[in-house]
Amino acid sequence: MAKQSKRQKTFTGEREAVLPFADAIKQVKDNAKAKFDETVEIAVNLGVDPRHADQQVRGVVNLPSGTGRDVRVAVFAKDAKAAEALAAGADIVGAEDLYEKINGGFMDFDRVIASPDMMALVGRLGKVLGPRGLMPNPKVGTVTPNVAQAVKDAKGGAVEFRVEKAGIAHGGIGKASFTQEALEANVKAYVEALSRARPAGAKGTYIKRITVSSTMGPGFKIDPASLGA
Repeated sequence: MAKQSKRQKTFTGEREAVLPFADAIKQVKDNAKAKFDETVEIAVNLGVDPRHADQQVRGVVNLPSGTGRDVRVAVFAKDAKAAEALAAGADIVGAEDLYEKINGGFMDFDRVIASPDMMALVGRLGKVLGPRGLMPNPKVGTVTPNVAQAVKDAKGGAVEFRVEKAGIAHGGIGKASFTQEALEANVKAYVEALSRARPAGAKGTYIKRITVSSTMGPGFKIDPASLGA
């Protein structure tokens, strides 16, 4: 049996129980005792097989309480669209010049947004941006003529989700310092967005298991029924 660390020995709560979502969130907050503001993360096991094209799950959700982190946004746009993106708060905006910087190794950003006319250029960065999950995609609103709104959404709490090979979608849904109510609102929004994104090929139980945890804390299981899932 693995030896527990001093931190693990301080963990409290019902680790094996399946809890109402509000109780699970409270226990995550109670166990977030690191010296930094831990991120609260959610992992949702879905009843899909991502190997099949009709069982892919991908989308974006605007978290009502935000993410608690500063999202650095890069935008591919020209002329008026570039000006709009800068005015909306984009961290870096460009076209061929931005392509050259990224192709040369610059990766100081968390989200990439592009106007549709820029995709021929951005597409050439597929091998760089794709593996990092940063390739702009119209399905999640990162390829759009309204770059200003996309920047505002990204800065304000828009989070992308995508099911992985094991059938799990996960992401950060706030900080441990958030109020109980703020985290509850974000969890609800995330699970509701996943429910809306249910693919046609999904059969049987769609949302199977939900777990929430903090960066350094233990995971707590949520009863999907408590979220109407």
